[in-house]
Amino acid sequence: MTEKTNNISEQNSENTFKKLSIQVGLNGLSFCVLDTISNEILAFEKVSFKTASTPYLLLKELKAVLNKNSTVGTNFSEVVVIHKNGLFSLVPKALFKKEELANYLKFNAKIMANDHIAHDEISNHDLINVYVPFANVNNHIFDLFGAFEFKHTGTVLISTLLNQTRATSQPVCYVHVAEKEMEIVVISDKKLLFYNHFEYKTKEDFLYFLLFSLEQLQIDLEQVQLKLFGLVEEGDAIFELCYSYIQSVSVFVPVDSNYPLDQLESQAIDFTSLSKL
Repeated sequence: MTEKTNNISEQNSENTFKKLSIQVGLNGLSFCVLDTISNEILAFEKVSFKTASTPYLLLKELKAVLNKNSTVGTNFSEVVVIHKNGLFSLVPKALFKKEELANYLKFNAKIMANDHIAHDEISNHDLINVYVPFANVNNHIFDLFGAFEFKHTGTVLISTLLNQTRATSQPVCYVHVAEKEMEIVVISDKKLLFYNHFEYKTKEDFLYFLLFSLEQLQIDLEQVQLKLFGLVEEGDAIFELCYSYIQSVSVFVPVDSNYPLDQLESQAIDFTSLSKL
């Protein structure tokens, strides 16, 4: 069912200066443990599902991985869970009302009557991200570690990119590339123009979602800067296909992240998990 890399190594459960970040999604999981004193990544593990999972099977896989790596311990100074899915909607803060959470989602996401709906504030940018977290995962993490913080992957991604992007009138399109998933963020003049999450099977699917998004925004392909990061490198199939249509394409590493990137292979880095640490 799964492919696994970088097994978590044994940790000292007495160390209260460790932060644990877990990202969960229907296409896979990732874990990262950081020593906040030395700023050293102590452990990293990634689990990729060969086929899209369900919330029930996602929790089953999560339990199996945590049990297998029980030596990581349960004593952390901070635990963060990042939920990665397409069940979200961005709302201007001025229009946001807590009692309307379901209404914000019902037009662009299929939700059930008993779904728990949460929201994150994207600080300093007057935006609220309304989304459906994996409630069963949250319940299990609470049982294991007690109180913890959780966010949607879009919240982390948008906040980081908005805070690091220089003011420019030319639009910048960031694409976070993952296995079977892509997140597109378009920013101009330090304002968010667009964010969305897509699932793709082929490089042609990837290109379609990218070009369609830019077309809807009426962005000139000769003017936009395309910055790719995640599971992509210069010269690979996705990069070359994008370069066939867009003049300015580059692979980059977010500059305001505090985590030590050189300790992990770039292909294994899970941006939203690590940037939250």
